Amino acid sequence: MKKIIIITGVAGFIGSRVATRFIEEGYEVIGIDDLSNGKIKNIPKGIDFIRGDLSRKKTISLLPRKCNQLLHLAGQSSGEISFDNPVVDLNKNTVSTLNLINYAIEKKVERIIYSSSMSVYGNKKRRVNENDKCEPLSCYGVGKIMAEKYLHIYKKQLPYISFRMSNVYGPGQDMKNLRQGMVSIYLAQALKNKKILIKGSLKRKRDFIYIDDIVECWFKASVVNSCLNEIINVGTGVSTEVKKLITIILKKIPGTKYRLLKPTKGDQDFIYPDNSKLKSKLGIKKFIPLEEGLDLFISSL
Repeated sequence: MKKIIIITGVAGFIGSRVATRFIEEGYEVIGIDDLSNGKIKNIPKGIDFIRGDLSRKKTISLLPRKCNQLLHLAGQSSGEISFDNPVVDLNKNTVSTLNLINYAIEKKVERIIYSSSMSVYGNKKRRVNENDKCEPLSCYGVGKIMAEKYLHIYKKQLPYISFRMSNVYGPGQDMKNLRQGMVSIYLAQALKNKKILIKGSLKRKRDFIYIDDIVECWFKASVVNSCLNEIINVGTGVSTEVKKLITIILKKIPGTKYRLLKPTKGDQDFIYPDNSKLKSKLGIKKFIPLEEGLDLFISSL
């Protein structure tokens, strides 16, 4: 009998790719999305799709009576956008998670894997590990850390894994959304206008992780028990200055220029993870280098 996996945010960039992997592995996948950001065309074939907002009890009532695991990737995922309407951000990232926790406990779900973010740390001038103090700078970061704390409270009833995700990029990313996804924003501008508008300093540091590596992390977390009730940084462990990212893009798209603008509210200057726990708990050792990942991304466009 097939295991039943619920994947929220299934019409999004990451959720759709994670769902595809589970279908290929022989799971029965039920996908949920409110389509506020995700697109119907992203949803893989073979999925039982439910459209709805998970912050509303009506949507929760549509979920199946039986579920083995729950992968929660839905949510508002931009620090910049979170300031537009913090209440909406709270509902999408925190209330939705609490509703899913209650559902999962009632249905005796084996585990929940949650898509958190490196934004929970705030500004750190060194590599961060999971024990570092969290001082988020955005409403988005606050909502993510609150959801993590709810998961921790209920861990005896519902085992969890919280993935603090780094900057994910790759084929399938929304190239029209210029307020979310640093790599896709810069590539979209370079390809369309040969001009990149950079909001903030070139000295900012990030960890950029390719979509295939992210999918592997999510699948491994569903089958490995050593990571239960753990918070895990998900990244390559390589810090990259924005200047280096821009330099690579300029090389790959000749004739492109850039201009510096004021930083966005709540943006982080330095944030890149220690991924030792990811390597030890999930056994993932190798990651696609940034330049190789950019080649794959560009060739897909």
